[in-house]
Amino acid sequence: MCPWTACEQALCGALASCAARKARRPGLLARPLWAALVFVLLLPGLALAQSTWEPLTRKLAEDGFDPVRLNALFSRAEVRFDPQVMARKMNALLEVKLSAGKPKAAAPELYISYLNPFLLMQGRDFMTAQRPALQEARARYGVPEDILTALLLVETKLGRNIGSKNALSTLASMALAADFSLVAPHLDQREVTPDLALWLRWRTAQKGAWAYKELKALLIYAKNAGLDPASIPSSVYGAIGICQFMPTNAVRFGADLDGDGRVDLFSPADALLSAARFLAANGWRAGLTRERQMVVLYRYNHSHPYTRTIMAVADRLRGDDAP
Repeated sequence: MCPWTACEQALCGALASCAARKARRPGLLARPLWAALVFVLLLPGLALAQSTWEPLTRKLAEDGFDPVRLNALFSRAEVRFDPQVMARKMNALLEVKLSAGKPKAAAPELYISYLNPFLLMQGRDFMTAQRPALQEARARYGVPEDILTALLLVETKLGRNIGSKNALSTLASMALAADFSLVAPHLDQREVTPDLALWLRWRTAQKGAWAYKELKALLIYAKNAGLDPASIPSSVYGAIGICQFMPTNAVRFGADLDGDGRVDLFSPADALLSAARFLAANGWRAGLTRERQMVVLYRYNHSHPYTRTIMAVADRLRGDDAP
């Protein structure tokens, strides 16, 4: 049972008993008293949340966002500050920096798990179900149906794996953690040289500024799409939708294909058109060589195994097992 529900039941029982003994009107006494008690119980938590987020909400308000709505949004229980989000990123960057010059494991040629027959069957079913959207995306931007399907299959397994993080909490936590003092206690490497400490402060501030830009875009995207910004799922660093756009790309390249007047990246039709629009803006044209196609796909995700995997999946979806 929810502890708040248990408190409510106990308090209501006590109020009813007291009202009966005093022969007063319970409807006029119990409701205001219960509301006052709930306010008193919740006030410390609300105040703590607001004080935690205050530097961030103040900055957002200075950039034109409604301060009343910001305070209400960042007081919600699901919007929690987690310094570990930035710490994970800095630990990863620090590990890369400290391992510079050391032998590295060879990168895979491609991610072979995406070529299993079950996933490819789902890809072909998706192409059949989304044929009108795929054809429209190709007509507008020249991106073939098999490439778009392969891209969404690799990104989110066609929408089945859109991420379990909260986009707002993730990006807001990183933006607030531009203050290195909030991150330092959570770093794996506690003893660092002065030069490395300076580098960490610089990189943390840099990533915090990036996250703040993405946070603002998330709020704009959510408003335009009619979505609750505190309920948008994301990847570990804030990518959203079936096409896994960062919010700045959602605002810039998001496209409405299903005609409902809003860009919903969790809709296959809108996600397909948006991904095609992004690729076209980054150089995709009809008639590109395979090598040039891979150059454009690399701009979607800076990973060579990633681009090779998309091309291999697209080959299989076309029925070409030996490209």
